[in-house]
Amino acid sequence: MDEFLQPFVRMLDGASAPAVLRAMERGDPAGDFWAAIRESGVLDLLVPEDKGGLGLSLPDAAPFISVLGARGLQHPVAETLIARGLLTQSGADAPDGAIALASGLGPSQVCPGALAAEWVLIDSGDALALVRAQQVSLEPTGVEGSLAARLSWDGADAAMTAPRPAGGLRPIAAVTRALQIAGAADRLLEMSAAYANERVQFGKPIGRQQALQQNLAIMAEDAVAARIAAQLGAASGLPPKLAAAAAAKVTASSVAARIAATAHAVHGAIGVSAVFDLQLLTRRLHEWRLADGSEGYWSKLLGGVRMKNERGSVDFIRAQAFLEGAG
Repeated sequence: MDEFLQPFVRMLDGASAPAVLRAMERGDPAGDFWAAIRESGVLDLLVPEDKGGLGLSLPDAAPFISVLGARGLQHPVAETLIARGLLTQSGADAPDGAIALASGLGPSQVCPGALAAEWVLIDSGDALALVRAQQVSLEPTGVEGSLAARLSWDGADAAMTAPRPAGGLRPIAAVTRALQIAGAADRLLEMSAAYANERVQFGKPIGRQQALQQNLAIMAEDAVAARIAAQLGAASGLPPKLAAAAAAKVTASSVAARIAATAHAVHGAIGVSAVFDLQLLTRRLHEWRLADGSEGYWSKLLGGVRMKNERGSVDFIRAQAFLEGAG
């Protein structure tokens, strides 16, 4: 898929430049950005070919989601890609416009990108309901620059409904967040290593300091762990297997805060400044870590699945999480 991915990366680098991301965080219209995204065709990666899409599988689409994460993009592009795939798989016609994913309702549930969405795909517990954003109550989280919101809905005015996938919407959203975290982690590692080699202190680059090299090595291990776990979660398809989704989100969420902290430690005081691009990524890491279940939530769920299985742990990981699935 490199022949499609690389042009998309080049387009995205222009359309989602840091100045554009900051403007969208301030609430500026995203019309030009969304037009570029729509024209790229990425929104229909999972849509079957007979409905005008590319008909890709989730593993094939996973690199595109990670690329979106690597740009710190909180506009719901990845979510729209997933939602359009789910809706068209069920025989429905997905509408134009950005679609946020609400895997749960209630004051403790935060829906990333909801403030920039035209639609919200809600897991009601019985079905997936597509609702216009104006028809739901959206309460901003209060986090500076975040487009996430707490969502409440009275169950009325759904534009359409679709069958609820096995396990609901949350495992799908969890794999999406893991892929976004993995992309952002790789980008932060790249930025931190480059800065460490450029920043000179006491006559030599700070990247030559043994303590900093050790921190970067651990950061690289965490980034690789997140990437592999996210890829394995996506490998089980759409919808993903429960244990695979849980393992992906546990791993990615567990390393997210440490990667963000290391990136800021390497960059020093400049890293926390609003004018520096680092915080565009680290703020997203913290948001995606908690969205659709933190590592604590998914660890408990994964532990419950494990305790019901009589196989040894190695066989469980091989068979249940990544090959046969779990439920």
